[in-house]
Amino acid sequence: MSDMDMEDDGSGIVKKFMFLNRKAPHGTVYALEGLEVVLITAAFDQDVSLVFTDDGVYQLMKGIDTKGVEVKDFSKTYRALEGYDIEKLYVDRSSMDARGLTEDDLIVDVTVLSDDEMKNLMAEQDVVISF
Repeated sequence: MSDMDMEDDGSGIVKKFMFLNRKAPHGTVYALEGLEVVLITAAFDQDVSLVFTDDGVYQLMKGIDTKGVEVKDFSKTYRALEGYDIEKLYVDRSSMDARGLTEDDLIVDVTVLSDDEMKNLMAEQDVVISF
């Protein structure tokens, strides 16, 4: 039996990927590029978790107006993540507190985690990528 035969059983290998979003939504390419990588990873049927921490919490904020910075508002894409089977969205509580944000300020439902809960979740991952 060749290696190819062993991979054709349809089970595939699923790894746990965590994507850390640490940057504000505009001013750099990190947020948009990170979102594209998340969608590609999910297309390959991987287990994807999306974490928003530091200024990355601003990526989920309601009412973002990009007219002044003349860039496309891609925040609506976050509402479509469920369609890509990306349902594990987490926000760092201390990052929200430091910026005066609450869950009501966000455009999607998230799970808010403490620092210890975030550390535990991170330890469960096979791959952690920061944007």
